[in-house]
Amino acid sequence: MTTIAENWGVHEGQFWLRGEFPAEPVRFDTETGMWNVYGHAEALKTLSDPKVFSSDTTRLIPEELSPDKDLFVEGNLLVMDPPDHKKLRTLVSHAFTPKVVADLEPRIAALTNELLDTVDGADSMELVTQLAYPLPVIVIAELLGIPASDRDLFKEWVDTLLRNSQQRSLIKQTEEDKKAAEETAAQVKNLVNYLAEHVDDRRRNPREDLLTKLVEAEVDGAKLTQNEVVNFANVLLLAGHITTTMLLGNTVLCLDSHPEEYRRVREDRALLPAAIEESLRFLSPFALVARATTTEVELGGQTIPPDSMLGIWVAAANRDPRTFTDPGTFDPARAHNPHLAFGRGIHFCIGAPLARLEGKTALNILLDRFPDLRTDPAAPPSFIPSPNMTGVNKLQLLLKP
Repeated sequence: MTTIAENWGVHEGQFWLRGEFPAEPVRFDTETGMWNVYGHAEALKTLSDPKVFSSDTTRLIPEELSPDKDLFVEGNLLVMDPPDHKKLRTLVSHAFTPKVVADLEPRIAALTNELLDTVDGADSMELVTQLAYPLPVIVIAELLGIPASDRDLFKEWVDTLLRNSQQRSLIKQTEEDKKAAEETAAQVKNLVNYLAEHVDDRRRNPREDLLTKLVEAEVDGAKLTQNEVVNFANVLLLAGHITTTMLLGNTVLCLDSHPEEYRRVREDRALLPAAIEESLRFLSPFALVARATTTEVELGGQTIPPDSMLGIWVAAANRDPRTFTDPGTFDPARAHNPHLAFGRGIHFCIGAPLARLEGKTALNILLDRFPDLRTDPAAPPSFIPSPNMTGVNKLQLLLKP
């Protein structure tokens, strides 16, 4: 049986989107040297126990796969463990409180309408380039205080990162692996250098923005270093838009591919938040996160040695039949949906409330303005060419009956 995922052309490595699920929830991959975690309960355990499953995976990555990695680690929340993680996360948590996020709704709505004004009267639009990418980039850029007009620069750098986001072996590196790592490092350096210029400017000219707050912040009586501020801002900029970009495209695609669910959501917008959550489960944007064991541990019937790299396939865990009834079905009405798309534990996505608000606001306006919105059968969607992410990078939509 051909699945919808096969028709969409998602990366072949994402076998769980083709109706398959591994017999073992945890499995060692002799080619990559990684332990792959597919089960929901097992993934939840790894994400919830930072003492045993450390986020500081950089120590296990060969230099060939991550040149200049030390430059990009300091201040990078994604690879930090307690207590340093908590100290830095607390600094920025005020920018994502429920009130602050709720107060952004009028701006998100205004931006959505401005972007959609450019296609008003047209027969079709390409969702990613005309709405799903620029909207969250502008929002997070404005929060940080960097020019949203530079978003084409960000996209050039980010596209390289996404293109090179492949599963690499920790045991043996090919020339292709090394070349991809060098390209990635170069683009990260471009982004870091760009942000460093703005950080330097905030030291001279403070403003009412998040970047200034990071420059002025103190942890244990000491200000953040230049690297900490820059890498912190880098994570916020990247994570602050990539998830929402994929969320918007994936939700539209899921609804369009399920006409009855689409009809219900169009007629009753109170159903939209649940449809977004189901989209996050069904097509999880960040399919993979990594952890490193600090001690020997039993997981999923396997004994995993210390200093082992784990690939936590949250996208597969979100299809675990032990947790989700009929996991291969897109069902916004499912009563139990403990998906892991935003992670769990101390690294739960700090921007999740913002991503959800952007998704709900933008999709409501999109459906209001274009009630006949549908995918173009002559232009099938294309997906980010990476097994580590699940998201459309091109989705052509018809706007008129």
